[in-house]
Amino acid sequence: MARVLLNKSSARSPPRALPTPGSLRVRPHSAATLPCLLEVASAMLCPAVLGLSLWALLHLGTGAPLCLSQQLRMKGDYVLGGLFPLGEAEEAGLGSRTRPSSPVCTRFSSNGLLWALAMKMAVEEINNRSDLLPGLRLGHDLFDTCSEPVVAMKPSLMFLAKADSRDIAAYCNYTQYQPRVLAVIGPHSSELAVVTGKFFGFFLMPQVSYGAGMELLSARETFPSFFRTVPSDRVQLVAAAELLQEFGWNWVAALGSDDEYGRQGLSIFSALAASRGICIAHEGLVPLPRANSPLLGKVQEVLHQVNQSSVQVVLLFASARAAHALFSYSISSKLSRKVWVASEAWLTSDLVMGLPGMAQVGTVLGFLQRGAQLRKFSQYVKTRLALAANPAFCAALGEREQGLEEDVVGRRCPQCDCITLQNVSAGLNHHQTFSVYAAVYSVAQALHNALQCSASGCPVQDPVKPWQLLENMYNLTFHAGGLTLRFNSNGNVDMEYDLKLWVWQGPVPELHDVGRFNGSLWIDSPKIRWHTSNNQKPVSQCSRQCQEGQVRRVKGFHSCCYDCVDCKAGSYRKSPDDLACTFCGREEWSPERSTRCFRRRLRFLAWGEPAVLLLLLLFGLALGLVLAALGLFIRHRDSPLVQASGGPLACFGLVCLGLVCISVLLFPGQPSPARCLAQQPSSHLPLTGCLSTFILQAAEIFVESELPLSWADRLSGCLQGPWAWLVVLLAMLVEAALCAWYLVAFPPKVVTDWRMLPTEALVHCRTRSWVSFGLVHATNATLAFLCFLGTFLVQSRPGRYNRARGLTFAMLAYFITWVSFVPLLANVQVVLRPAVQMGALLLCVLGILAAFHLPRCYLLVRQPELNTPEFFLGRGPGDARDRNDGDTGNQGKHE
Repeated sequence: MARVLLNKSSARSPPRALPTPGSLRVRPHSAATLPCLLEVASAMLCPAVLGLSLWALLHLGTGAPLCLSQQLRMKGDYVLGGLFPLGEAEEAGLGSRTRPSSPVCTRFSSNGLLWALAMKMAVEEINNRSDLLPGLRLGHDLFDTCSEPVVAMKPSLMFLAKADSRDIAAYCNYTQYQPRVLAVIGPHSSELAVVTGKFFGFFLMPQVSYGAGMELLSARETFPSFFRTVPSDRVQLVAAAELLQEFGWNWVAALGSDDEYGRQGLSIFSALAASRGICIAHEGLVPLPRANSPLLGKVQEVLHQVNQSSVQVVLLFASARAAHALFSYSISSKLSRKVWVASEAWLTSDLVMGLPGMAQVGTVLGFLQRGAQLRKFSQYVKTRLALAANPAFCAALGEREQGLEEDVVGRRCPQCDCITLQNVSAGLNHHQTFSVYAAVYSVAQALHNALQCSASGCPVQDPVKPWQLLENMYNLTFHAGGLTLRFNSNGNVDMEYDLKLWVWQGPVPELHDVGRFNGSLWIDSPKIRWHTSNNQKPVSQCSRQCQEGQVRRVKGFHSCCYDCVDCKAGSYRKSPDDLACTFCGREEWSPERSTRCFRRRLRFLAWGEPAVLLLLLLFGLALGLVLAALGLFIRHRDSPLVQASGGPLACFGLVCLGLVCISVLLFPGQPSPARCLAQQPSSHLPLTGCLSTFILQAAEIFVESELPLSWADRLSGCLQGPWAWLVVLLAMLVEAALCAWYLVAFPPKVVTDWRMLPTEALVHCRTRSWVSFGLVHATNATLAFLCFLGTFLVQSRPGRYNRARGLTFAMLAYFITWVSFVPLLANVQVVLRPAVQMGALLLCVLGILAAFHLPRCYLLVRQPELNTPEFFLGRGPGDARDRNDGDTGNQGKHE
């Protein structure tokens, strides 16, 4: 038997330096931190702990260090080892070492500390439960890996040392060998797991990683005792390939770190891309930062090739240190912004996220596995920090946990004793926290099965060996945080992935959920903020197979790179080998990206369209009101009200309104030459007849109210009888002459427009001259304007019917209708212009009816007592100027 002794003189780690400039520096406690620490104490649930914590927090204000590093070890019946990245080495790699000593860890990792505390919380929860390991107590021994394999080897040797010893004995058979720890939780990265996995695999010691996703670790022949509570990187790469397909990115660059993790990731992605038609424009390796290595030149070469390939999307499957080196040069060189599809190794790395200028690299997307929320974890961290500031607790902890080889490994995390809650608050919700928590529960469940525990306790038997625990971990089903998880035959768990997006709202980006992957990809595209100026999705395509309705257009010197050009509407691809689209005939149409043409159908304002049906209802209402008003006026034709409204002229005006209503029936249906010619005269000539009757009443009211009585009596006779009909006839003759000129000089005609609508042939009456069209409206607009001027300023005498008011509002209704008609007709589609004209005519008729005729009809039906000569046929406001009558006292009797 050979024996290896871990001697403290040869194995002691060199002192760890404080953080260097540019890294996360841990400030000593000061009075400024006291409010935050008091908040921590106030959140404590236990009154006893609260009292101790308040004293400890007050003590922290003096700058006393914590004893958090002493809480990284705890004795138990079975001890679990833990490997966590609590720091990072100053010099990476083996090439810079001249002696077999560990590198100096200078950079503190808050995430690593939180993962270690998550393991500690899980162990304490299990010890407090009565159903999982009743009567037994788990312990833990947590060490810093510095994210370096050479550093991780020392605690790995400690784990494999014989129980209660520093010796690693060499036996022919390790069946009865009992090492210090039963299983190992960690490490976090694939680079370290490849080294430790083979080491622990020789002893068949179960190792459960909470972050190593390399596909190589699934090989049972090489890593027989390796398990992980995160999916394999293959799942992540499948999700990344589907992401590229979903956004149509098939011309991408693929970069990986120059290590086993990056090389294997690129190998898997290359195979996935080839099977999905994704072209890799450039594939390269990013060297890891090592002492005395030409790092800058290699990084420059990689990025130069990526920029030369003109891709807009880069898959970067690399470790955090390699990504940091790549982006450091990219930012300093101000290279073009791109979409970066991140691997999980650097997507949440504070080393990369905190890099100055990182917001300028473009859009960062990546997948993170989804776990359960550990709601008690934040409170647990606050409690541990508060206890670490309590000297009494620290003294008792030191006495209780002595003899765990700190003289050999040195202080496990000196930086952990100089932190505040503010230093670690950003990582409290880190996704790998649950993975650590679940890893501890998987070992506890396997130990429960190995010991055949029940609710009453665990049978007394010889201590379980690591290889015996391993037998119970294969295909193990366990529960953690409310989720049920299971190790498959390769030691992996199946978990969903969340698609994360970096969103910059401060110095460090926030991770927002924009999708998920659970075997199939779902993306919430509106939530994604692209780096482009107009927030448009970047395009990264080349060498893709053109789809139906597209033709090829070769670009550049590479025959495999060409643009796929869509055949526009009205053209089609005749054969797959066409380099240009073929245009359809005049009577045919085709959609975009079509392979054939279709026959156009005629399009016009049909009778059955919803807009026409609605207008016909409006037509029925208007015509019905006109006929009802006409019937009332004819029945009461000798009454003062009808006489005051114009008598026979009022009835003539209602007949004209009825003809206007009937004229709208010429607009729906397939246009014909006769319809086109009759539309404007049939609607505007009757409207002229109606407005001419109103101008006579307006003139009469103006004469009576504004002119001297001698003139008023003389002119009133000219506005009644045959002279009035002559005025109406003259107005209609003027309008008829304008209509005739419009029809002769610029006759509208039926045209079929083959290009106005994409799929139909538009048949419509084309107006050849909009000026002449406007002149047709000129007569009516002039009559309405004169009528409005004649009645707008007229004041009615109290107790009399206000004849002017009805005319004023009727003209206002006319103007509102036709002023609105002009912009609407100019902007609406041609096919809907007949509907606009129908609506304008009907609304004009309804406005005149509502303002002028319907109030009179109401008086005829509901208030016939007012239908008297005194109320309607008096001289109106002219009475006020009859200063010789002397009957001013009678003017207000009808008020």
